[in-house]
Amino acid sequence: MIDESFQWRKEYTVNDLSESVLPKWLFEIGALFLHGYDKEGYKLFWFKVKHHTRDPKQQLDKKKLVAFWLEHYAKRDHGKPLTVVFDMAETGISHIDLDFVRFIVNCFTDYYPNFLTKIVIFEMPWIMNAAFKIVKGWLGPDAISMLKFTNKNDVQEYISGEYLPPHMGGTDSFKYSYPPLVDDDFQTPLCENGPITSEDEHESKEEIDADTKETGELNETQNLNQKKMNSIEQISKSEETDKTEVKSKNAKKALTTFKGPLLHISPAEELYFGSKETGEKKCLIVLTNITKNVVAFKVRTTAPEKYRVKPSNSSCEPGTSLDIIVSLHGGFAASLQDRFLIMAAEMDQSSGAGVPELTQFWKEVPRTKVMEHRLRCHVIESSKPSSLTLKDNAFNIPAKTNEDLHIQLTHLLQINKRLEEQMNRCLWFQQLSVVLSLLSVTVAAFCFYLAYAQRS
Repeated sequence: MIDESFQWRKEYTVNDLSESVLPKWLFEIGALFLHGYDKEGYKLFWFKVKHHTRDPKQQLDKKKLVAFWLEHYAKRDHGKPLTVVFDMAETGISHIDLDFVRFIVNCFTDYYPNFLTKIVIFEMPWIMNAAFKIVKGWLGPDAISMLKFTNKNDVQEYISGEYLPPHMGGTDSFKYSYPPLVDDDFQTPLCENGPITSEDEHESKEEIDADTKETGELNETQNLNQKKMNSIEQISKSEETDKTEVKSKNAKKALTTFKGPLLHISPAEELYFGSKETGEKKCLIVLTNITKNVVAFKVRTTAPEKYRVKPSNSSCEPGTSLDIIVSLHGGFAASLQDRFLIMAAEMDQSSGAGVPELTQFWKEVPRTKVMEHRLRCHVIESSKPSSLTLKDNAFNIPAKTNEDLHIQLTHLLQINKRLEEQMNRCLWFQQLSVVLSLLSVTVAAFCFYLAYAQRS
């Protein structure tokens, strides 16, 4: 399997695939792209079958496009599984391409194992039933159970309406276009700039405005001033309390660390939030600057209305660590579909680190010099006493991420290499001992022969 995977990667030049290598029209037609999430928080890999026609001359480029998207996602999201959606609306016999379907199936079964969670097939025409019977023959029992044949009435069992286009019964207004390459819609979270006091004042104003609109009370000004006073007096204490609480909660979790070229980021992959019942609404992100220069960073999210990030646009001094508090706002609850993007870039020593300097810096910094890392949300559903022990134990056990497995594999390979070297040394000594023994026996035999010859 390993040998076959290497041969496949060499044949399709997977490691060198990029937008500039593939024909531009492949991206423009929008037959394959990543967009949205299913109800379990897995990324959706869309295959718009109506845009695909069988053409032997284009087959290799189309297969390379599949490999490009899978490799692009594997490097970006660290092996998080995918849900494949075959949108077969408005398709017919001319769109049947069993060779291409088999290639996609082989990609998931042989070259990207454990990437596939399910295959959602939407409105498959009856005329294609015979073709899919052949496809089932290529799949094992486990893979067959992943096939979900759906229509407009039941597709929302797997994908919520917010990520379904109107023709599938959803409300997603997304329309594919290229360039640029399709990505998550990351936006700046609320309360991002200025000192923490001003952020809390702004948040307090929003809460007061909402309250006065609902109740219709006339003492708006008094309440606003009172809120401001309370916010300013308590901000330093509440901020320290927030950090202490979040750190103590995160201490229970075995955090992994993403080791980037500019920053080390903890946790490496997931932020743990509670549901409305559990009430855990804050998480801590720790950034460590490993460079010799100041590193500017920004935090963006796909759900800016839900989260408050302090700070979300700042800088980190060389060799220091900085804490970022991510908290849910109001009555919102975290979702598996929510994502965070951390962007970082090195600043010149002469550059300032104030808000105006940072704003100008992000306008001018080249995209190629920006480090990006994504974090996803994990929701802890239950808060029953019987499950608390299990939950705590679960947090104390490190999650076996790809990074952890890679480190363990590297460690095992190093141990194996050392053992192999020791065995080679032992074999060398053994061979040397045998040679010396044979030499000794030969010398002894020769001496006996000379002694015998002299006596004769």
